[in-house]
Amino acid sequence: MAFLHQRQQQQHSPLHSLSKSSSSFYTQQRSVLSRTGLILLLSLVVILGTLSPWIGVRTSLFSSTGGSRLRWSDYTLAQALETVARNGTVIVCAVSQPYLPFLNNWLISISRQKHQDKVLVIAEDYATLYKVNKKWPGHAVLIPPAPDLQTTHRFGSQGFFNFTSRRPRHLLQILDLGYQVMYNDVDMVWLGDPFPFLKGNYDVYFTDDMTAVRRGALTFVAA
Repeated sequence: MAFLHQRQQQQHSPLHSLSKSSSSFYTQQRSVLSRTGLILLLSLVVILGTLSPWIGVRTSLFSSTGGSRLRWSDYTLAQALETVARNGTVIVCAVSQPYLPFLNNWLISISRQKHQDKVLVIAEDYATLYKVNKKWPGHAVLIPPAPDLQTTHRFGSQGFFNFTSRRPRHLLQILDLGYQVMYNDVDMVWLGDPFPFLKGNYDVYFTDDMTAVRRGALTFVAA
C-alpha cells in the first residue's frame, strides 16, 4: 500500500509541477497584459485630451435640434440679437450654403476663445438658415430678401457686388437696434481673443490684411 501510495504521488507530481509552471506562466502573462493595457489606456487619454476641444465644439455647436422651419422663417433680426448678444455685443458673419465648411472651421476657432455664444450667423439663403438653426437653435437669421445665389459667387461680378453690399446694411441695422457688432469673414480663424486689443474710445476698429486695398476681415463697430 505504501508503494502504491508512492506511485500515485509520483504519477501526480508531474501534473503538480505543470500546474505550478502554468500558474507562473499565467501570472507573468497577466502582468504583461496589465502593462500593455495600462499603456493603451494612457495613450487613449492623451489622444482624447488632444481631440477633446474639437470634439466638444462639434458636439456643442452642431448636435442639438432646433424646431420647425416655419419658426425660423419668421425669426427677426431683433429676436436673434436678443437671443445671442452678450453685454450688448454680438459677433456677426454672413454665410451662404457653399461656405458652411468655412463657417464650421471659423466657429471652432471662436469657441476656443469662449466667445461662440455671442455669434450670429446672417444666412444668405434659406438652406443655411434652416441648417444652422437645426443644429444651433437661434444663432442664424435671414434678413429678406434672400439674394439670387446663382449670380453671387463670381468674384468681381455685379452679382457678387450686390451680394456683399448687403453686409454694411446688416451692420447698420444692428447698430440702429443699439448693439455693438464685430463682423468677421469666415475664411479666417481666431488665433487669439481680439477683444482685449479694442482699447481706447473709438467708433470703429478693423484689421487690414491688404495694403493696396483697405479690406478688413475683422471689423468692430461700437454702438
